[in-house]
Amino acid sequence: MAAKSALRARLLAARRAVPPELHDAEAAALAAHLDRLAHDTGTVCAYVPVGSEPGSAVMLDGLARRGVRVLLPVVRTEDDGTPLALMWGDYRAGSLVTARFGLLEPPQPWLAPDALAEADLILVPALAVDRRGARLGRGAGFYDRSLQFRRPQTPLVAVVRDAELLPDDLVLPSEPHDVPMTHALTPQLGLVTLGTTRNDPE
Repeated sequence: MAAKSALRARLLAARRAVPPELHDAEAAALAAHLDRLAHDTGTVCAYVPVGSEPGSAVMLDGLARRGVRVLLPVVRTEDDGTPLALMWGDYRAGSLVTARFGLLEPPQPWLAPDALAEADLILVPALAVDRRGARLGRGAGFYDRSLQFRRPQTPLVAVVRDAELLPDDLVLPSEPHDVPMTHALTPQLGLVTLGTTRNDPE
């Protein structure tokens, strides 16, 4: 746990140091990759990048313009703060509301966690991902509780900066409950298949 916390701190500091113009350029590149990736997709479960996270709402707007249904996560916890599986809501430009943890979420009505099974593609926020598919998140566990509801064949795509896709010789600490990603999406490389002996951009 200490190793994960230290790594999270380093990665978050590196993200905060990214100049705004570089962040915007990388966000545009991610949106272009996603536009090509989702050309025949009916429903995408995505999220709204906030702060220094890679990407922007431009990714969502591009999908919506193409007629893709975009579902966004809604964070809820037990009374004691224990994370619950994510609920989902339909994305409509200009309708997002500020929620807990500084997130932007769709307004009600919301869908139950098993709405994730409707997705043909799932975008997952990550601080880093290794070539095996191990993902480092923020540590709350919302996605670990939620991804069990997906269809088994649905791609799980971690959206990261190029430096956050780790080289072959570096692996992230993982636990049995961690759900591996099938792909990474980065500004320069585009879609990269994970969990294989050789990982080339698709």
